[in-house]
Amino acid sequence: MRNCVLIFAATILVAACGGSSSGGAPSIASQVGGYEHLDGFVDMYWDEAGGRLVLAIDEFDQEMIYIPGLARGVGSNDIGLDRGLLSNPRIVEFRRSGPRVLLVQKNHRFRAVSDNPDEQQAVDESFAQSVIWGFDSLGEAGGATIIDATPFITSDMMQISARLAGLEEGAYAVDPSRTAMYMPRTKAFPDNSEIETIVTYVGQPTGQHLPTVTPDSTTFTVHLHHSFIRLPDDNYRPLPFDPRSGMIALGAYSGGAQGYADYATPIGEQLQVSYGRRHRLEKVDPTAEVSEAVEPIVYYLDRGAPEPVRSALLDGARWWNQAYEAAGYKDAFRVEMMPEGADPMDVRYNVIQWVHRSTRGWSYGFPVDDPRTGEIIKGHVTLGSLRVRQDYLLAEGLTSPYIDETVPPEMLELALARIRQLSAHEVGHTIGIDHNFAASTEDRSSVMDYPYPLIEFDENGELDLSNAYDDKIGDWDKRTVIYAYQDFPDGVDEDAERQKILTETVANYTFVADEDGRGVGTSHPQGNVWDNGADPVDELRHLMRVREHALGRFSENAIRIGRPYATLEEVLVPLYLFHRYQIRAASKILGGLDFTYALRGDGQAPTTTLSAARQRDALDALLETLQPSALALPDGIAELIPPRPIGFGRTREMFPRETGITFDPAGPAA
Repeated sequence: MRNCVLIFAATILVAACGGSSSGGAPSIASQVGGYEHLDGFVDMYWDEAGGRLVLAIDEFDQEMIYIPGLARGVGSNDIGLDRGLLSNPRIVEFRRSGPRVLLVQKNHRFRAVSDNPDEQQAVDESFAQSVIWGFDSLGEAGGATIIDATPFITSDMMQISARLAGLEEGAYAVDPSRTAMYMPRTKAFPDNSEIETIVTYVGQPTGQHLPTVTPDSTTFTVHLHHSFIRLPDDNYRPLPFDPRSGMIALGAYSGGAQGYADYATPIGEQLQVSYGRRHRLEKVDPTAEVSEAVEPIVYYLDRGAPEPVRSALLDGARWWNQAYEAAGYKDAFRVEMMPEGADPMDVRYNVIQWVHRSTRGWSYGFPVDDPRTGEIIKGHVTLGSLRVRQDYLLAEGLTSPYIDETVPPEMLELALARIRQLSAHEVGHTIGIDHNFAASTEDRSSVMDYPYPLIEFDENGELDLSNAYDDKIGDWDKRTVIYAYQDFPDGVDEDAERQKILTETVANYTFVADEDGRGVGTSHPQGNVWDNGADPVDELRHLMRVREHALGRFSENAIRIGRPYATLEEVLVPLYLFHRYQIRAASKILGGLDFTYALRGDGQAPTTTLSAARQRDALDALLETLQPSALALPDGIAELIPPRPIGFGRTREMFPRETGITFDPAGPAA
């Protein structure tokens, strides 16, 4: 189905259908033939001499997916406008009323799943929709209605101005005179059309972040990307969402309620309906114990990732094939290098992007799904490049390795092990899997936890970093993939079989979701970020021993020969604070409540109160971290850190100080 035609025209067009305007201007139809034709889901025509985009719409009231994105970002984690940032997918359609054409975003949060059109109409008319743009008809060409879309594709569809204003970074607006099309990444394909624009914002900075990443903070230029995507066919069966499954629910992280309200459900049945997000994956032979996939899931790694990081990212992402093998698939999940010249914003590619920022920050996995069903149509991973350097810094502090000019390999090995795990973690989100913040307490059963390096003592009493991070997919991860992606033969009660899978999973593994792991005020003692060990109190005491050992060895050997002594502070910070997340984990024992996401009849205990003895033990361990002997720096460390030399200014990664330019020995304790 051809929905619309995109045309670049050089002149202002006021043509009427079938001929010239009253002023003698050439008709729309006569101009189209002279332009470069990009044939695809949305046909496009490029007028090299022009600069105006018009759409020729030949079908109205036909749904499609529209996704705006940021192809080239700003570069500050504090602002969050990263390269590859995507907006939530929207179901849109063009509607016409006389000379006006509206681009309408449908409201799929409220539905009537019914064969009764009157019932459906009642819901449609009860809740608002959103007209995201309006156009004037410029005439007809080849049976299509022509509209000028230039203001739309060069507008602030990513709401960058509002974001900057909300962060108090300044008042910025798009400058049309410095905004243009970017044709190298404007392409059409059978099921998607991609449009990219160079958009310039102007304004006055009022915050601290934009000036650090822009050549001129009164103006900055980014690339906005627009994807128009054909809706998937109706052969996909949505996955009913179960809160025990570990899958990400339809609508999660996009604001509002998860799923949708179905006003056609019988009275007494649950009004809110939700699906789990997942890729479409089918076996060639569902009856076979192991089968190839009809169409494997393929991810592509950013060509901008350098070695040895590149190989680590490929290795970690490929761990997921172990989970699909557990579900009876053969080679159903692959990771390859991005084809040369391919556009990572193109919806046809599941991508792992390597993104640079001026400061370290989050990585994330964003599944682009069909808002109607939860079917993932594109996995989009953003990995911040500075995390690997932070792990390297931590390893330097733990080992103080630079006895001479030799650079031991242990720091790089630890950092790359973390990158493998990070790659697997974020890809996991894009195949539909949520966090499990209890996994680190159950022998690292999932890569979907936030892993802290597991540092042990060897037989000689020295620190052993060799097992800092896992090197494979977790057993809980396999269970989630088996639950979500198993392809059952015809005649099998799929819902009943999935419940059997879940019953076995909850009997053997603990699942603590996002809001109960890193959320404020949650009480689950196993739901923590950046922790290790089956018991958070025991692990806190272990980390205090590791920290004491490493601080006792901390010296000038923590930095390479030729670097300023003042930079010892950067290495000291993560070492001194090595136990900070385990403090949070242990503190949740105080007043803690062990609980499950139990459903009535599934046999799980909803809640278990923690014993008074266990809470008192946690309190004792926490008080131990506040003893002067634990807070004070070992003798000699403060004397190694002079004031900052020229060219090495202070950053937010350093300790506070009340001593002017000199290092404050009490700053770490504060």
